[in-house]
Amino acid sequence: MRRILSTLLLAACIVSAQTKKIVYLNGDAATAQEFQAMSPNVKIVRVPAADIMGEIGDADALIGAPTPDMIKAGKNLKWVQVMSAGVENVLFRPGSEAIRNSNIILTNNKIVQGPEIADHAFAMLLFTSRQLNVFYKNKQEENWQPRPFRGIELRGKTAVIIGVGGIGTQIALRAYGFGMNVIGVDPEDKPFVPYISRMVKPDQLDEVIPEADVVFISAPDTAKSHKMMGMHEFDLMKQNSFFICVSRGGLYDMNGLVKALDSRKLTGAGVDVTDPEPLPKGHPLWKFDNVMITPHIAGRSDKDNARMIGTIKENIRRFGAGLPLINVVDKQKGY
Repeated sequence: MRRILSTLLLAACIVSAQTKKIVYLNGDAATAQEFQAMSPNVKIVRVPAADIMGEIGDADALIGAPTPDMIKAGKNLKWVQVMSAGVENVLFRPGSEAIRNSNIILTNNKIVQGPEIADHAFAMLLFTSRQLNVFYKNKQEENWQPRPFRGIELRGKTAVIIGVGGIGTQIALRAYGFGMNVIGVDPEDKPFVPYISRMVKPDQLDEVIPEADVVFISAPDTAKSHKMMGMHEFDLMKQNSFFICVSRGGLYDMNGLVKALDSRKLTGAGVDVTDPEPLPKGHPLWKFDNVMITPHIAGRSDKDNARMIGTIKENIRRFGAGLPLINVVDKQKGY
């Protein structure tokens, strides 16, 4: 009996030693239970931000957006999973070299928010291309005014999509469905697909901007892409074109956008993201009737949370089993 008890105790110690502690930052109880059910080899510890330093020291992984101090305190961290697609706040703010230069694997939620963000981008385009901004104002005034109407037909127009990842690909599919000619701009080599007629590198941006009837920005904000749509690029845009940004406000020059709108070079614009963010009251961008501004909500929908949680659940299963993780970020590139 004593030998059996010793064996059971030893086995329990081995199992305990193999259990991986995952800290879930600011998470809700129901989701924590879903995470825990993914693997018997992990222990999910739900922690509010105020208590994180007391738990992260012996944690093997973190789910949430870490600060540099958390990374420094997490001596055993092997994996960090962020909820969003963008990781610039994790990798490129002061002190972020702690994670950027470490062996910690960083994973994100790229790709999974593509459908709703692409829908949002086209909603913004149609808002002004079909002059819905004008008719919305007329509706508020109970004014039946059919003329003049200068609606734009998208078929045959050219869309330049900056950033052809999970979101940009979905935008390209929708643009193709509208009968548009699609040009993609991306630093990575992409396969030939029927819905993108041409792919160029970012250093060729100035060559394709003048061809664009619509410029979509759906790229991550990195050291190389920051403000890549600058004052010069706005000057290159075609008369009566449109500008839509749904990824990060840091990719475009706000003064350049305001100037292009003031000069009436642009027929319309839509931005879900700005720099600064939130966009302060009194900012010039608010005054334009032909600009749709939404408060960084393009990635929200009735289905986005399930997909985001699904990515994390799969990674928990893989982490518990010692398998390669999905949605791994290249920490030097920033995506």
